[in-house]
Amino acid sequence: MILARLTTLPRTLLAAITLLSFALPSGAGQAVAELAKPGRLLMLRHATAPGNGDPPGFRIDDCATQRNLDAEGRRQAAELGQRLARGGIVRARVYSSQWCRCLETARLLGLGPVEPLPALNSFFPRPEDRDARLAKLREFLARLPADGLPVVLVTHQFTITAFTAGPTASGGGSLFQLNGTGNPRWLGTLADP
Repeated sequence: MILARLTTLPRTLLAAITLLSFALPSGAGQAVAELAKPGRLLMLRHATAPGNGDPPGFRIDDCATQRNLDAEGRRQAAELGQRLARGGIVRARVYSSQWCRCLETARLLGLGPVEPLPALNSFFPRPEDRDARLAKLREFLARLPADGLPVVLVTHQFTITAFTAGPTASGGGSLFQLNGTGNPRWLGTLADP
C-alpha cells in the first residue's frame, strides 16, 4: 500500500526527496559514494574560520591579514578528508580560492596537489565582481571532463550559493554531476563531518 502511494507522487517530489536525503546523516555515505563516481564535483565551503569577511588591510598574499581556520576548522577539514578516504576517494583534482582559509582546507583534505583558481575567490567584499567571477568559473566548469576523476573546489559561501541558491555550512558542500556546460547538475549536499 505504501509503495503504491509513493509511486503516485509526482516525479519532481520524489526527485527532491532523493536529493535531500544526501543532506541527512543517514545519507552521508551515499553522498560520498556519489562523489566517487566519474564526472562528479564537490563544491566545498572552506572549514570553520571564525568571524565574517576579512579584517581591514586584507591582502591575498598575506595570511596574517586574513580570517583563517581555527583549530576546529583544521580538525573539520582533516576529518572530511578521512571520511572521503574511507569512502574510496583518495585522489581528486583539487582547486581552491586563493584565500588562505580555502587553501588550508584544500590541503588538509589530503586528496592531492592543490591548484589555486582565482575564479573561486570570494566576491563578498566586491559584489561588482560577482558576474565576471562566476562567468570565469562557469567557463572552467564547462572544460572539465564529464567522466574524469572527482573534482573538489574549495571556495566561499557566496560562490556556492550562486549555484545552489541555498546556504552551506562551513566545511559542507554541494555535489554536482559535470556535463560539459557551465551549469553542472546539482545532486545534493554533503554536510560537514
